[in-house]
Amino acid sequence: MWKTLFSKRMIITFVMGFASGLPLLLTISVLQAWMKDANVDLGKIGLITLVGLPYSWKFVWAPLFDRFSLGRIGRRRGWLLLTQVLLTLTIIGLGQSNPAENLTLLAAMATLVAFLSASQDIVIDAYRRELLPDEELGLGSSVYVYGYRIGMLLASGGGLILADHYGYATTYLIMGLSMLPAIACTWWAPEPQVEAKPPSNFRESVIDPFVEFFKRHGSVTVLIFILLYKIGDTMASAITTPFYMDLGFSKTEIGAVTKLFGFWATIAGTFLGGVLIVKLKTKPSLMYFGIFQGVSTAGFAALAVIGYSLPALTAVIFIENLSAGMGTAAYMGFMAAQTNKKFTATQYALFTSLMGVPRTLLSSPTGYMAESMGWTGFFVFCTLIAIPGLILIRRIGD
Repeated sequence: MWKTLFSKRMIITFVMGFASGLPLLLTISVLQAWMKDANVDLGKIGLITLVGLPYSWKFVWAPLFDRFSLGRIGRRRGWLLLTQVLLTLTIIGLGQSNPAENLTLLAAMATLVAFLSASQDIVIDAYRRELLPDEELGLGSSVYVYGYRIGMLLASGGGLILADHYGYATTYLIMGLSMLPAIACTWWAPEPQVEAKPPSNFRESVIDPFVEFFKRHGSVTVLIFILLYKIGDTMASAITTPFYMDLGFSKTEIGAVTKLFGFWATIAGTFLGGVLIVKLKTKPSLMYFGIFQGVSTAGFAALAVIGYSLPALTAVIFIENLSAGMGTAAYMGFMAAQTNKKFTATQYALFTSLMGVPRTLLSSPTGYMAESMGWTGFFVFCTLIAIPGLILIRRIGD
């Protein structure tokens, strides 16, 4: 167990998780805080989540990464190096924008970061699936989530604290340079050996992955479930930074409590979720963890009633991150089980694209919803909207 945990494969998986998690919140929570400081209205802050649409559409260009290679470095490593170098440059470039002077340019740069990040995710998901043997996929998913959460922690918690003291341009410069270890890891990593021959034409790379999936019994139900399972807590989380600031918390308090403290709660939740999945199996875990996610979302409504209180904020964040870690472990395990190795990049991109819809398209009106419903009503709505996903669990396979 320990030998496997500290093997080269797991080290690579961990660093890839870090690289995947780092860019995400630079276009969500840190960007929202920047816009809030620039006195951009709440509705536009909510709409900025639309810059994450590439995460929901990445299955469209995912076949390119299955079909083509870049030089001799390898199909997966070549695309990884290209996307990671470009991500480094565009994250730094995003920090040179100014929401008070040119909101359109800011949105365009953030969209480019999201596009490159989504492209990197496609290749990382395929690489991880092909690098790890079947018996290591469960452990590998947990290691990946750990790295992912550390990347998110650095970008969001660290980013907010850095912004409070050094400004946003310096913050995004540091975040961009933080991609350099991932670039070094990609150069060090081996190209995975896959028995299946890569797609050689349009039909094999674009059409066959979808045909194979939709021929399965219950395939549409699986896709709807993937879309709905985390919709409630994802929509709630999309606008929490302005929520905390409205309650009177400083960016340093938000960064320290919601990100640094929340990180360890997520790590605990991921570990606990992995242990319970082995005992409970996938479907019961999805149900129990999904109910727990709903309870944690309701905690935001309670915090809206309580108001400024560091103990209350800490309790809510602990429960929210613990449930998120548990739910994500079961969620990713379920999606991995639905993937055919012959079409790794494209099918996994389809699943994770649907997973990203609540974070982008469905979260875009959350600012206007919070304005019209009030914070308490909004978070109650987010709690209730998760129920359809829980109902579908009985109709999906193991």
